[in-house]
Amino acid sequence: MKKVFIAATKQNDGKTTVALGMVLNLQESYKKVGFIKPVGQRYLEEEGLKIDEDSLLVEDALKAYGIKCKLKDMSPVAVEKGFTEKYILKPDPGAISGQIRSSFGRVASGQNLVVIEGTGHAGVGSVFDHSNAQVARMLGSKVILVSSGGIGRPIDEIMLDKAYFEKAGVKVLGVIVNKVMPEKFEKINDLVRRGFRRKGIDVLGVIPYKPILSYPTIRQIAEETRFKLVFKCDDAVLDNRVSRIVVGAMQPKDARKYIVDQSLVITPGDREDILKLALDSHKQKNRISGIVLSGDLMPAEEIIDAFKDECIPVMLSRDDTYNCASKIHDINIKIRPKDTEKIAIVKQIIRDYVDLDSISKRM
Repeated sequence: MKKVFIAATKQNDGKTTVALGMVLNLQESYKKVGFIKPVGQRYLEEEGLKIDEDSLLVEDALKAYGIKCKLKDMSPVAVEKGFTEKYILKPDPGAISGQIRSSFGRVASGQNLVVIEGTGHAGVGSVFDHSNAQVARMLGSKVILVSSGGIGRPIDEIMLDKAYFEKAGVKVLGVIVNKVMPEKFEKINDLVRRGFRRKGIDVLGVIPYKPILSYPTIRQIAEETRFKLVFKCDDAVLDNRVSRIVVGAMQPKDARKYIVDQSLVITPGDREDILKLALDSHKQKNRISGIVLSGDLMPAEEIIDAFKDECIPVMLSRDDTYNCASKIHDINIKIRPKDTEKIAIVKQIIRDYVDLDSISKRM
């Protein structure tokens, strides 16, 4: 059985994108593919269990191929609130190792390949004696490192993480540079390959940035910010994507040019001029994804009714406009099982830009 550990230089570099894309593509040749995220920091309650949300995503993707995995085994350790404090006061590394080993054994049983997703950089988890490097060594897996786009920074960060893994006795197969801006792709693709070659590191892929993968949905915004939905919407409109955030703090004549398809308009509830502009834009050609009313202010009832008639979700927040926009900006956008279009894009970009054949041989 082959196995590979996907690590990254920091959070949001694209570990899940790479892990999911590899599972979807390599399943076609390996047939029996398992997945595990030994230590998860962002979890959801599912079937009464705390499950890392990346494991939920991959579990759902594997179902399409008729592969069933037990969720608890795919996400054996959930770092919930207070976990670290409790561990420091009463450390028990053997218990954590036992959980991971047992779950890995069940996930790997009968599989030809297991993709293991880490969490954060190489040292994350050291505080409870299970850093990514320690877990990769414990599971006997080689590592692929993922970094986000650029030239100098990815090389600097990869060298640091590579040293950490190698000190733990873990071999690094190579690197994948993710989220490279399309207009700079040719230049960066050439330079990072030259730069890593000088360091004796193989580049296994360079992936262009796909903005759609970073677009949140209204559902995600409501869940992450806890803004209140003013009226019940059809489930489908909660999955409206947001490609642009428009802060309605200007005159309507100036705001009009900023409202495009898939805009989320944030404005105080008493700015009925901006709300009417958003409605008008939606009816003409620019479909509005949603509205956030800031300052805990509600407009006239007929305006709310107009949004309801157009099936435009409206959320209410007690925060001022600036803080509303900041909260949305700070959301960590994760692909979810319902994001079928995003999942298809992930599969295609990994197939197009990552050397899967080389990875298979190196494993």
